[in-house]
Amino acid sequence: MTAAQDVIVLTDLDDPRVHEYTGLTDVALRLRREPAEGIFIAESNKVIRRALAAGYRPRSFLMGAKALADHGDLLNSPMCQDVPVYTADAELLQKLTGFHLHRGALAAIKRPALRDPADVLAGARRVAVLEDIVDHTNVGAIIRCAAGLGVDAVLVTPRCADPLYRRSVRVSMGTVFNVPWTRLDPWPDGVELLRDKGFTLAAMALSDDAISLDELAADLPERLAILLGTEGGGLSAPSMHLADVVVRIPMTGGVDSLNVAAAAAVAFWATR
Repeated sequence: MTAAQDVIVLTDLDDPRVHEYTGLTDVALRLRREPAEGIFIAESNKVIRRALAAGYRPRSFLMGAKALADHGDLLNSPMCQDVPVYTADAELLQKLTGFHLHRGALAAIKRPALRDPADVLAGARRVAVLEDIVDHTNVGAIIRCAAGLGVDAVLVTPRCADPLYRRSVRVSMGTVFNVPWTRLDPWPDGVELLRDKGFTLAAMALSDDAISLDELAADLPERLAILLGTEGGGLSAPSMHLADVVVRIPMTGGVDSLNVAAAAAVAFWATR
């Protein structure tokens, strides 16, 4: 466990030293603040450790009393020596963050600059493009599938949910730190970069002229970009128009489609 004198015990809900952790359940507030302040919040032991192992730099930690012992080795590691560690009683922590922390741990981590899409695509053979997917859970789940099923990179459009939002990171189980990703802006004009790099664009959608995923998998292009659309209406008309091929997953039981994260997993598996 980290030495007692190294832990800062909070007594004031408005302590400015922990303003980064206030209102973590307020999505609108966090989406404005986190990118502007150059941070993101990592939650849970596994996610925090994966972030630091991937080279991300912590700015501070906020932990319940029970979590301090579980993270002693991490807090005493060289990269965390000068990083402040805050704690408080359970009631104050819940008021501060908006949820019950219990054994949990939070870290405010320095947000890296977005990478150039061309750099992310360099050497990639199979990528996913997420168009306007606004649910953070879906974004995190898709990135976890990308990591587990060998997708080389993920590109997100300007209106897509933030892959580094706390819930996205947690659902991805920290794999967002290992899968190369960036924003493709502008969109859909940014699709030309994919074309210039030799990618075949496969739009996952319901369409009369769609081929089956089995057909695509039987004759995979050398470089493949799998386009996945928003939860409600799916891919936009311009994206569908720009795609080289429209692909649908064969379904049974009167079900026409899957949740976008489930569809991504199936598409990633079939084209692995």
